Amino acid sequence: MILAFQVGFGILAAALLGLFVFGLRRRLIQRPGGTFDCSLRLAPAEDAEGGGKGWVYGVARYSGDRVEWFRVFSYSPRPRRVLDRPAIEVLGRRDPQGSEELALLSDAVVLSCRHRGMSLELAMSDDALTGFLAWLEAAPPGQRVNVA
Repeated sequence: MILAFQVGFGILAAALLGLFVFGLRRRLIQRPGGTFDCSLRLAPAEDAEGGGKGWVYGVARYSGDRVEWFRVFSYSPRPRRVLDRPAIEVLGRRDPQGSEELALLSDAVVLSCRHRGMSLELAMSDDALTGFLAWLEAAPPGQRVNVA
């Protein structure tokens, strides 16, 4: 009986510690500011329905001439993707289609991009999209910016 309580307490303590570290990581990512909620999908499928598969919810952070993208449901302190401003090419924007509406946040706008030859899509709020496009266009003189 006592062993069962000890095991139960150990599991509960580990779960609470995991949640605490999870929240602390998010707080540390957002600490410097310049963050926004942003889902990402690599090499999107070219299907007619615009399936909602492949989207990963994350937080993006501006860091000089790059955007660092972190998965929300991860313990890693490092960004999962780093997008350099000169290498981002915006191909277009659209509203979520079909099952994407369920996979993304309710007010999301999908931005189709290419980064160093890799196709990807970013989904963010309209306000975050305005800020992202302004950040892209605010590149220092002499840098090539590709915004459609």
